[in-house]
Amino acid sequence: MTAQALVGAPGTLLRHELRLLASIVLWAARRTHGTREGHPFGYVRGQGALLLGLGFVCVVETVGLAVLLRPWPVAHAVMLALDVYAVLMVVGLHAASVTRPHVLTPTALRLRRATQVDLSIPLERIARVRRELRTTHERAEGVLDLPVGAQTSVTLELTEPVTHVPLFGRPRPVAVVRFHTDDADRFVAALGHAVR
Repeated sequence: MTAQALVGAPGTLLRHELRLLASIVLWAARRTHGTREGHPFGYVRGQGALLLGLGFVCVVETVGLAVLLRPWPVAHAVMLALDVYAVLMVVGLHAASVTRPHVLTPTALRLRRATQVDLSIPLERIARVRRELRTTHERAEGVLDLPVGAQTSVTLELTEPVTHVPLFGRPRPVAVVRFHTDDADRFVAALGHAVR
C-alpha cells in the first residue's frame, strides 16, 4: 500500500463502515440500493452459511468475554463495545450483500460485492460472457476475481479494459472479470440478450 493510500485509509474505512450500517437500515426496510434502472441479480446465497457461522462465533465470544471480564468493569465495557460492534459489522456485511446486488441496465453492467466493490462495465465493452464455475483463483494481471463463498460462476471477457478501484490500493485496468451470481444461467442468458 502506498503512502498516499495510507493517508486516505481512515476516511475510506469510515465511509465503508457507514455504508455497512446504512445497508442494515435498507435491509430492515426491504429496499435495495441502485436497482431502479435495471434488473438485479443477487449473490448472497453463496455466503449465507459462512456469515451466519461468523456471526454465531462473534456472539459466543461476546458472551464468553462478558463472563470472564466481569471482575474488571473497564475491560468488560471496552470488550463488550468492541464485540457488539463486530457483530454489527457482520450483520452489515450480510445486509450490504443483500441490498447491493449486481444490476444489469440497458447500457451497463454494475458488479458489486457488498460495499467493497462497485464496478460499472459498459455493455459495448463486453466481448464474451460464459457460465464458468471456479473454486480457485490465482492473482493475474488484468483479471479481477470477485468470489463469494470461495467461488465464481460467471466469466466476462472485455474488448478493452475498465478501471477497477479497490477499497484500498491503486486503481488497475481489468479485461477479464470473474464473479458469482445465485442464478448464473439466467444471468448469462439476460446479459447475452442485452449485448446482442
